[in-house]
Amino acid sequence: MTEQNAPPSLSDKVTDDGVFQIVVDSYEAVYAALTASETFNRIWRTNAYHDDFPPEFAHIGFLTTGEAGRVLEALGLTGESILVDLACGGGGPGLWMANESRASLIGVDPAEAGLALAADRARRVGLDGRAEFRRGTFANTGLADSAVDAAMSVEAFQYAHDKRAALSVARRVLRPGGLLAIVDFEVDPKTVTGIPVLGKDPVSDYRPLLEAAGFELTAYEEPPGWEDRVYGAFQAIVDAAEQLTAEMGEVAAGGALTEATVTLSLRPYPRRILACALREN
Repeated sequence: MTEQNAPPSLSDKVTDDGVFQIVVDSYEAVYAALTASETFNRIWRTNAYHDDFPPEFAHIGFLTTGEAGRVLEALGLTGESILVDLACGGGGPGLWMANESRASLIGVDPAEAGLALAADRARRVGLDGRAEFRRGTFANTGLADSAVDAAMSVEAFQYAHDKRAALSVARRVLRPGGLLAIVDFEVDPKTVTGIPVLGKDPVSDYRPLLEAAGFELTAYEEPPGWEDRVYGAFQAIVDAAEQLTAEMGEVAAGGALTEATVTLSLRPYPRRILACALREN
């Protein structure tokens, strides 16, 4: 990689509760600016999931309704279930799960702007009576032992500072027999040397980690079509850099552009997986 094409440098500063500060700062800025940028929202809707998610549950990941349905099926949620969405962001996928299943939802995220968006969205779709959102991290969820029936996380574990510890916490908050579903990117360690956010604890296969944390795998699969959507969305972000900066401000647009540039430059993700695992007693 030439110096001209090298990705921006990323800070390796970690907060007291084990989160990369640059990730928190970037998502705080992006969530705070979302309502001001029709360009970002249009780019994301049309590229990241091809308009295949209800607008009232929109999100800034790559989850499609087909994938969400697979997660819902794997978790077996009912109206009696309590679901925690770890790193819930603006709450879209978790609220979709709660709406479809009538389960209660707890969303946990370190970004206050994301939590505010999630709470507002819950009110607008009539789910505020069975959804709550709280500040927390993978390492510090604020949940008691065996507090929930199911746990999920969408495209966030690759940013966890210590993934083994994060999975241990997920197991702790699940009741015996509870289920965990993650949709995430596997990371090629060879491509992320010197990129702390991805290179500090890269995972090329989550199966050994899940088993070591006390989970029994029930599904591990690669949903089709993710590469075109991921790289298409990030290229569209780079192409619209000037307009995004004007609408979102330099900090929010800079965070989105940094992630886009790093991903396009390194191509660090050999696979994007959907995993479901049962907490063993």
